[in-house]
Amino acid sequence: MVAPPARTCGAFLARWVPSLANPAGAAPALSPSPLKSRILPNLKYSSFPPSMSTNDKSNILRKYKIVFLGDQGVGKTSLITRFMYDTFDEQYAATIGIDFLSKTMYLEDNKTIRLQLWDTAGQERFRSLIPSYIRDSNVAIICYDITNKKSFDNLDKWISEVKLERGEDVIIVIVGNKSDLNNKRQVSAEELETLGKSIENCSIYLETSTKANHNIKLLFKKIAKSLPEFNSDSGAQNKPETIDITIETTTGGENSYSCC
Repeated sequence: MVAPPARTCGAFLARWVPSLANPAGAAPALSPSPLKSRILPNLKYSSFPPSMSTNDKSNILRKYKIVFLGDQGVGKTSLITRFMYDTFDEQYAATIGIDFLSKTMYLEDNKTIRLQLWDTAGQERFRSLIPSYIRDSNVAIICYDITNKKSFDNLDKWISEVKLERGEDVIIVIVGNKSDLNNKRQVSAEELETLGKSIENCSIYLETSTKANHNIKLLFKKIAKSLPEFNSDSGAQNKPETIDITIETTTGGENSYSCC
């Protein structure tokens, strides 16, 4: 698999469209996403305090790979888009292949982490490509749609796939998306809680709404707190649950975002 270019700060975005004829082989070289690359020139992501030197930044930066899994249409892409750009689009095209995005977060106590977000296709025809992207992940966010019972029932298959590739060396996160559609709910919050408690290495399970921007920041706050960057600190549990994320944009016209 071809590794993405190394960066020390900011955001990076690319799309991989692996060949279905060679699902077990290496991924092709990275190329900028044609649908998303237009947002990069007018956006600059920086989460470092102004007083920090370049050497300080490189010394504390830790990278964590987060892979998003789940059936087609559960809202994986919209979840990433809301977190990355704080936007929501009513219309999303199905993800083709693999989308890779990166975001740097400045945490409390001058800790800085780089989250590498891998948006996977939920369509069955791409299923054979997924294991290679799970293999070296630190966090697996497995999503379902609370208005679609089948997407919840299929979580077992996704969980098994993660455990097969990573064993217990991964943080499993279960997300029930589209909580704003409570009147169409087919999966109760109690069912989510029961499932979450039954998974050995799953300490994070919650419902979100990317449309209403509900629990998105909380989700990534919990994920950040579960990473070794915090767990290695003996006093971490006594600290307030706050994470500062600073996004600086260059001056210019209004930006239009598209993510699929």
